[in-house]
Amino acid sequence: MVGVARGVPVWLPPALLTLAVTLTGIGSAQLWRDELATWSAATRSPEELARLAGTIDAATGPYYLFMHVWVRLVGDSTIALRVPAAVAMTVAAGLLAVLGAWLVDRRAGLFAGLLFAVLPSTSRYGQEARPYALATALAVLTTLLLVAALRRPGWARWAGYAAAVAALGLTHLIALTLLVAHALVVLICWWRGPAVAGVAGPAGAQTGGPGTIAAAGGRDRRVWRWAVALVPAVLVVTPLLLLARAQRSEQLDWVNLTRPDDLSALPGGVAQSSVVGGLLVGVAALGAARLGRRAVLPLGAVLLPVLLLFGAGAVVPLWVPRYLVFVVPFACLLAGAALAWVPVPAALVVVVLAGLLGLPDQAALRRTHEWPRSAPVDYAGVARVIADGQRPGDAVVYSPRHSWLFLDLGIEYHLDDPPRDVLVTEDEVARGDLWAAECRQPAQCLTGTTRVWLVVAGRHAEPLAAVPGAKGDALRARFTVTQVWPRPGLTVALLTSR
Repeated sequence: MVGVARGVPVWLPPALLTLAVTLTGIGSAQLWRDELATWSAATRSPEELARLAGTIDAATGPYYLFMHVWVRLVGDSTIALRVPAAVAMTVAAGLLAVLGAWLVDRRAGLFAGLLFAVLPSTSRYGQEARPYALATALAVLTTLLLVAALRRPGWARWAGYAAAVAALGLTHLIALTLLVAHALVVLICWWRGPAVAGVAGPAGAQTGGPGTIAAAGGRDRRVWRWAVALVPAVLVVTPLLLLARAQRSEQLDWVNLTRPDDLSALPGGVAQSSVVGGLLVGVAALGAARLGRRAVLPLGAVLLPVLLLFGAGAVVPLWVPRYLVFVVPFACLLAGAALAWVPVPAALVVVVLAGLLGLPDQAALRRTHEWPRSAPVDYAGVARVIADGQRPGDAVVYSPRHSWLFLDLGIEYHLDDPPRDVLVTEDEVARGDLWAAECRQPAQCLTGTTRVWLVVAGRHAEPLAAVPGAKGDALRARFTVTQVWPRPGLTVALLTSR
């Protein structure tokens, strides 16, 4: 296969396979809670987005601005919202193949890209309207540009690297931990040369990357040129980092401090499949052993961000496995290096095996993006119930309101003309938040309402009894339940006045 395809660019097969896989069933699963936040933000004006960033989710603000422009151009359908992620994963696969060819050889790059394409995580985050796929592509791009600059130092190459690092930080702050691996390689390259740092490429190989290694005098300037290249990123990202830090307690109030078993669960978490994650780690370990010093960059790009986030997560709640999806391509690069040393048919068997082992997870994530997969949230089903029975003058009430399920956003996304949200005194856009403010005296706000659609999180035979506080008291005093429709993850009931 590899010999026959010499005339084909090494990036093309992985890119085409990734595009085909990520586009398959891209609109099947409903938007889940995080994607609903993206939709809510992307449909706001730039001024409203700036207000949102000042309140919550500043770290994702640049991505929301990008999605705002995208939505204005192509619309806000489920597929439209997810296409940028599919394209980003496609780019990541192609760039990964090129990086593998530069650092190891053509076969390693090709198999790394093909393996990356069939991972469940590539589909999962390539079919999600969130910034993780874009961060993954930028992580590979920055590393590729670093290798180019270290091989043939020049201000144009360092400028490209600087721009890519700034974009990476604006897309995903946690992904900047990748710079620790870059720093290690730069220092080794400066001290011992590109060959020892593992960025010189295979001896005598035609990698298609930058050709000549710079002379010793050029190496002396690498460290400070790399440091200068980070200045734009520092200037751009620091205000965002400070703002995001101030919002951490509200943004990550659901995250726990790290525990030792979090590390053992990470491969399955980032690969979106325990068995595929285990296979990837095993093959990557073989590749690292075979590469020797050439494993410094990809191995550092996997281990250092993981260890840094794990250590920080022991002090501050930050550990979320999907935040580390950007390290997956580098694990695939190590695995591709291992596959490059075995016969082509055997290497293809491993790639196919990874794809087959991941099929159950591939099918599950196309049913729902919620976790666990057995607990979907059927916003569309509830919206259909309301649409079928809605009358003029109807109202809707959500419980709970301040929830990461975003009940109101989920129903409003699927309804062209939703019922009046009767308890809202200030919507989320006006508040510059992801949640609306509700009436403090719900009994008064319900005056004059004769029919209410009550949407409650979870399955409840008696949904009125599940509404707590003054809101529940007001509803129970004025309304009776006419009919209840249980749906996965939600319950909707029609209430009529007594």
